[in-house]
Amino acid sequence: MAISVSSSVVTGISISAGAALSFQKSMDLGFSSLLCNSVNPLRMNNYASNSSCLSASHRRLSRSFQVRATILQEDEEKVVVEKSFDPRSFPENEGEGISGEPPDGSPPSSGLEKWVIKLEQSINILLTDSVIKILDTLYRDRDYARFYVLETIARVPYFAFMSVLHMYESFGWWRRADYIKVHFAESWNEMHHLLIMEELGGNAWWFDRFLAQHIAVFYYFMTAFMYALSPRMAYHFSECVEGHAFETYDKFIKTQGEELKDLPAPAVAVKYYTEGDFYLFDEFQTSRPPNSRRPKIENLYDVFVNIRDDEAEHCKTMKACQTHGNLRSPHSGLDNACGDDDSECVLPQTDCEGIVDCIKKSVSEPLPNKK
Repeated sequence: MAISVSSSVVTGISISAGAALSFQKSMDLGFSSLLCNSVNPLRMNNYASNSSCLSASHRRLSRSFQVRATILQEDEEKVVVEKSFDPRSFPENEGEGISGEPPDGSPPSSGLEKWVIKLEQSINILLTDSVIKILDTLYRDRDYARFYVLETIARVPYFAFMSVLHMYESFGWWRRADYIKVHFAESWNEMHHLLIMEELGGNAWWFDRFLAQHIAVFYYFMTAFMYALSPRMAYHFSECVEGHAFETYDKFIKTQGEELKDLPAPAVAVKYYTEGDFYLFDEFQTSRPPNSRRPKIENLYDVFVNIRDDEAEHCKTMKACQTHGNLRSPHSGLDNACGDDDSECVLPQTDCEGIVDCIKKSVSEPLPNKK
């Protein structure tokens, strides 16, 4: 039997802001299903038990969330990007997948480890905020100079990561090629960001070059030391830096977008984003399959949009690296010509977490034999 409810009944219901959207969209899917919780007495005459009402409520919630997900589809990329490098949400969700279970069957973090993670991230956030305040003071109205300093600093961690990993390889402690490939591709991407800022005149002042280069030297040794002690902490710190870069470019695009659309794109940006071999361009975007992103560069606005999107991809990669052994090259499946059973074609995946773990494993575990 159909139920008719007047508008006065509906307006008498107090609904929160979040529930109002679900209420609005659920009217298109079936008005009667929404009334299960809001005006339950009206439905008691139509169902024999409360279990039917609960079942209808469950179906209503499922359909409502599907509609809301559809509404957000156009902004999906932005939502995913922002959540991917939220440094304050990471400690409680370290290593967890969508279902809340650790990936690859790894054991959940202990209480002590969670506190260590929180301490590491608190230090990283403090350091990042301190540097941001200095840059805000020195480069309040000089955007290109600020971007030049950011890009000089942003590529340094990848040099440090590769240096430490090459040292581990020399001692036979590390045999994971994916990390070396991805970090080199990230440094290659950041180098082109730097070239773009130089072409835009960001390095015109001697003071800017002096400051950026000396910060980079200090940052290199600090990151290498941090990476040797705790790769997770070093990756999170790099995530914080890349997150700030994303926010900086995003704000610049929103405030200067119309002006940027009237300016030509630098030649180095056109060449990097639209010409040549895209292997390294795909390699640093570990959250995407190869060939899934091919930018179009028509003006300076397009250049900064793509630089911002690059920073978002770096954030996703740095977050993935914080779970040990979780990083894989996007080309791993494509480059492997050995088929499904590739155990005879791939080097043993020897690895470790920090120099202490490497030394411990080298003493207590025998070297893997390649058959």
